[in-house]
Amino acid sequence: MNAVSAGLSLAAASEPNLPSINDFLPPEILFQGTPFAINRIILVRIIATIVLLLVLGRTAAKAKLIPGRWQGVVEYGIEFVRDKVVYDVMGEVRGKRYVPMIATIFFTIFVFNLCGVIPGANIAATATVVMPLVFAVWVLIQYWIVAIREQGLGHYLRHELFTPGVPWPVYILLAPIQLLELLIIRPASLTIRLFANMISGHLLVATCIAFTQYWMVDTVNHLVGVPVGALWFVGAAALTCFEAFVAFLQAYVFAILATVYLNLSYPEE
Repeated sequence: MNAVSAGLSLAAASEPNLPSINDFLPPEILFQGTPFAINRIILVRIIATIVLLLVLGRTAAKAKLIPGRWQGVVEYGIEFVRDKVVYDVMGEVRGKRYVPMIATIFFTIFVFNLCGVIPGANIAATATVVMPLVFAVWVLIQYWIVAIREQGLGHYLRHELFTPGVPWPVYILLAPIQLLELLIIRPASLTIRLFANMISGHLLVATCIAFTQYWMVDTVNHLVGVPVGALWFVGAAALTCFEAFVAFLQAYVFAILATVYLNLSYPEE
């Protein structure tokens, strides 16, 4: 029995230290045991927000008629959101009102997503469900405000729940589904799409790095382990570059869908 126990202990000790849920939801590092407790991902959000505000604020404060390189980059980003996201969906007349909101959503999500590939942060600030849900609820509140202002609550609900031209028995099934879409499905689609993409990418990169460490450091047979570990490292590097692209893509998709939902709250012309 002692030999068996020793063998099991040795086997357990030789296993690689793979990532666990504690690596993605680490314990509090500041103000432990209080309502203001801060863990690593919250700290990343705070730092990213401060950096974003400082960079954009300083750029606006030093803006010139003939922009320099950095001002040109920032202005190009804002014009991209304005022209390729808001105006393309809503048009210029409607869209002017929502350019600040959609630009805020786009840049914040983009910077938060990029934290997943920034050394030292190593986790996207949108990789838990809370942050995407906050943005989704903001969009939900805004498109209900638009609907009430532009159509009135009664007319909006009547038009959305009881679509003209549909046989009345179908409304028994259709109306609850439409109401569910307005209240649950739209914000859920925004939340889950962003959260799932960022956490899945983070898990893939973490897995590649874990196997790189196992094959290049922890394994006994380095003759085989080093080439295999090198392949895992290349995979981790490729996925990191892909994650940087996904950071932009998910911010763009969220901004586009938010604009579409806002536009759907206006009456049809």
